[in-house]
Amino acid sequence: MTTMTATEVSRNFSRILDSLEHDEKEVRIVRNRRTVARLIPEPKHIAATEALEGLYGILSEEEGKDLLCVMEQCDRPLATEMRDPWE
Repeated sequence: MTTMTATEVSRNFSRILDSLEHDEKEVRIVRNRRTVARLIPEPKHIAATEALEGLYGILSEEEGKDLLCVMEQCDRPLATEMRDPWE
């Protein structure tokens, strides 16, 4: 974790955002020797294809078809299932 004053953060904000994105280290912001905030990087996201590519060769053909069927059932607009809670 890096500690910086509020003044340092305001003067180097772009560099700090780059650091959060690439180094994934938390930044603690202090004012008058007291912590006032923390900047925490967002966790990295991966695409569904990246998450599922490891399944190739692990699942049997039947298991793969079952998984595909379940995934296709989930692939429908949410609007059809949502209702207005004030009705």
